Amino acid sequence: MSHLASPAEWVAPIVSLLSLAILPLGPILFPRAYLMLLFAYFSLFLYSQINHLCKFYLTARRMRRTISKWNARLASTCPCDDTDLAASSSSRADSPSFTRGRIVDIEQKLQYYEDPHYLHAFIIPNYCEPEGLLCDTISRLAGHRNAQTHYMIILAMEASELGYEKKGQRIQEAFAGQFLQFIVTGHPADIPGESRGKGSNVAYAAQYGCAALSDRIDRRRLILTVTDSDSAIPELYVREVEDALNKADDPYSLLLAPPIFFSRNCFQVPAAVRVTDITWSAMVMANLGNSRGIAFPCSTYSVSLTLAERVGYWDTDADAVGEDMHMFLKCFFKTDGQARTVPIHVPINLTNVQTNGYLSNINARYIQAKRHYNGVADVAYTLRSAMQTRIPLYDKILVCLKVLEAHMIPVTSGWLMFAAVPLMQFILFPPYQLLAVVNPMENPILTTEFYATLWNIVRLVTLFLPLPLFGTLAVYEHMHRSVDRELLRKAESRRWTNLFDYITLPVAAWLFMTLPSTLACVKRLRRREEKYIVAEKFFKDDGAAAKIEALAV
Repeated sequence: MSHLASPAEWVAPIVSLLSLAILPLGPILFPRAYLMLLFAYFSLFLYSQINHLCKFYLTARRMRRTISKWNARLASTCPCDDTDLAASSSSRADSPSFTRGRIVDIEQKLQYYEDPHYLHAFIIPNYCEPEGLLCDTISRLAGHRNAQTHYMIILAMEASELGYEKKGQRIQEAFAGQFLQFIVTGHPADIPGESRGKGSNVAYAAQYGCAALSDRIDRRRLILTVTDSDSAIPELYVREVEDALNKADDPYSLLLAPPIFFSRNCFQVPAAVRVTDITWSAMVMANLGNSRGIAFPCSTYSVSLTLAERVGYWDTDADAVGEDMHMFLKCFFKTDGQARTVPIHVPINLTNVQTNGYLSNINARYIQAKRHYNGVADVAYTLRSAMQTRIPLYDKILVCLKVLEAHMIPVTSGWLMFAAVPLMQFILFPPYQLLAVVNPMENPILTTEFYATLWNIVRLVTLFLPLPLFGTLAVYEHMHRSVDRELLRKAESRRWTNLFDYITLPVAAWLFMTLPSTLACVKRLRRREEKYIVAEKFFKDDGAAAKIEALAV
């Protein structure tokens, strides 16, 4: 309980518990104050959602513009017709066994970016991931034009995985000669003070992997890209990263973050899982629209080795579970507010959590959600750090509000939006007199015109609360089809029948957002090591499997 000595540690659990307790107690004990609280909360929530819709729309538009620019240049330099281009891009997007020579021939014509100045080390943390999935992810990077001269792979494995050394060696041999350097690290499971997870694995891989790099490599030119084992990174992302760094006044104070996108196996998972990841993707894109560069990377992001060394690499304790957001916060506070996020408007295509069986898949996504929301530890970290650093007050307040919004809105909105008004209606206006717990003479809605009007306004505002979400989903549907068609060159994309997916949204929001975030906040009262469970990702690719099996013989 020593961690609770800091007042910042109490914020998350108190907010979560109060959001539950206030539902029945508010109308009974302090109905006037409760009614004004609901009005303020719903009004601010509606404003924030409209703001997020605008930012999401701008991010989606910039993303489509970047992709259109890429395709226009490709079309003007490539003699092949649209059919050949689509076939080539589709094979590359959907299979690691594409004809590499054809793709390289096309990409050698892409000269509208300057030749790369930086070297790129891709850190791929993994634990018990399918070999085929890892092979597929690395194959996509191997197909980039400058992979052999400017790319390094750091395959960050966990020593606790049975047979990790042989597995890493097989994958390393599979890509011999395709990268400037290929390094395999094994993160020990018994380092004192560490909390197991992606963050500690990345920290170990960054330090020991970079130490193993060739002495010929200029470390000031080295960019670390942390990515997941299922991330399909297009070359356009690396080109845009280079472009952003070349244009920056200080490239060594930047984190570069792309949107996330789920289109690799989205039609093989339950609608509730699909819809959850759609809203997750939309939230990340809206977050990247912050004009002051105070935005949180998610899943995949790039940072210079210079900045990583300046802040002491990644944290590895229990407060750093949400490694991507935490790394931005650490860089921001350790540099006295100089570090900023630059959005890279190129989507990184990820896989949805997928298992065999409907209920098993739902459970796997719930487990993933619980792990994600353990990042609520960043609330206390942010509040403590904001009090100890010399950062302009406005930026301090802004970063604290963004962190609180990211973690406290999921905890409160699910309960208040779904239950506050119906429960208050039931308590103050029970259907049967026997159920009455509030004297009508003490009911402010009946005795005061002001509160009667306020009650009607609150009920009216709740009707408008879903509208920004509907707008977000409409923008997303158009964007998803556009990315599938213009970047991924997929023949199959979302259809109008997929709109029925959103019927599951209320259940998905409660099961994969409200419940796990509430549990994560309450568990902060007794911090203990969580069991290290990775999200199960089903992957089947005969080409990748055959390649690995051939090496094993």
